Amino acid sequence: MTGALAALLRDGLARPGSRVDEVSGPGLSGPELAAHGELVAGVLAAAGVRRHEPVHVAIGNRAADLGTLLGVWMAGAVAVPVHLSAAPLTRAAVERATGARFRLDGHALDGIATHGIAIRPPPDRPLLDGAALVVFTSGSTGAPKGVVLGHDALARKLAFLDRLLSFRPDDVVAVPLQLTFIFGIWASLLAIRSGARLVLVQKFAPATLASLLAEASVLAAVPTMLRALLADGGPAAPRLRAVLTGGEALSPALAQAVARSWPGADLVDLYGSTETGSCDFCHRPGQTGQAAALGAPTEGVDFRIARDDGAEAGPGEAGELRIRTACGMLGYLDDPGLTRAAFEAGFFRTGDLVRRDGDGRIELVGRSKEIIARGGNKISPLEIENALCTHPQVAAALCAGVADDRLGEAIHAVVVPAPGAAPTADDLRAWVSARIERYKVPDVIVFGDALPAGATGKASRAMVAALTLRPRTATASLDPGRA
Repeated sequence: MTGALAALLRDGLARPGSRVDEVSGPGLSGPELAAHGELVAGVLAAAGVRRHEPVHVAIGNRAADLGTLLGVWMAGAVAVPVHLSAAPLTRAAVERATGARFRLDGHALDGIATHGIAIRPPPDRPLLDGAALVVFTSGSTGAPKGVVLGHDALARKLAFLDRLLSFRPDDVVAVPLQLTFIFGIWASLLAIRSGARLVLVQKFAPATLASLLAEASVLAAVPTMLRALLADGGPAAPRLRAVLTGGEALSPALAQAVARSWPGADLVDLYGSTETGSCDFCHRPGQTGQAAALGAPTEGVDFRIARDDGAEAGPGEAGELRIRTACGMLGYLDDPGLTRAAFEAGFFRTGDLVRRDGDGRIELVGRSKEIIARGGNKISPLEIENALCTHPQVAAALCAGVADDRLGEAIHAVVVPAPGAAPTADDLRAWVSARIERYKVPDVIVFGDALPAGATGKASRAMVAALTLRPRTATASLDPGRA
């Protein structure tokens, strides 16, 4: 058995009553999951998988997926979670980035091939020594970034979170978050570590989650899910004692709705990034009456607020939030230059703008990065623009995130048709949805003679909303079915 997370999972699964259930399947007991991990480790050993070699793991939020992760770690390999429904282009990009030879779906091992030719063993990568996961996130260039997370760092973060959140062996922890994202990963691992019963949701639907709340004591969900769940009044949740949320901004109105619907539940708003191991700040709006603050730094987190010149920002002055933690990533896969650029004097540059208010609380001002946060998903606007511009009737496109009460941010796009062409919003949506994931398809599309430009003449994402929010007739309306 290799790696701190393997030991953590084995110990948790051995606790009396340990169990992982799923809303559309039978689930597995702790001993059954441990046996699944042993089987997977044996399969990998027989295939000649090397230590620290990346192995793709097909994720469908099934109980067995956690046993598969355990088996990868027991074999000394590095897990690369990839969702079962990932678009072909996304899956291919991750395969190219990792150079992985193998893909696991449960305990079934398949070879990854390009044009029918099996990929050679990947090169030795010192960065993967001690690594547990490579979690891919969108980059500003549209290319996926592989965030390498270490066993020791993530196990340390789980110990900190255990002290912060106090999961109990008698808890029923409902997780509708995908296990390809850091929030879903740590919430699930923490539940197992604590001996709680974990219930995974394969596909979020308000009715499904509402029925689960009849027995759940802890719910981990992004604000978009909470908005949908509370749209017609909160379902009964007689045992609910904690609601964990994060991944996007929690609005004051939503915080108040949660408090009204489930007065006995502690609302915990967590801020962080994959690169820092997640959960760098914790805020409990019910205790402070403030829903816009980031809260207090969690255990093991140091931070500073830096102006553009690198100096410390003063009270009330906006600056970039920079975080230093021993729970952070080992680096970006095969990109030492990007890794170096992400840090300044040991502090990770989050790209988020914050300030201290008059009482010393930290408030999120906005994003200095252009990544769109839609429904808890981080999306590169360039990836969407590239997909739009492959349409033969599109000359140019520009996308941006625009504040939305339900989604956090909606995707708005300004499209310049090719000369003589007249594409419709529905045409473009169908085109894009065949090439990238559905949640990346623009919610609003308007057509114009030129892209919006700033004073320098460069295309300006900041001006997209000025065009898409004005009264219009050639705009696709918001589609509430794609959260």
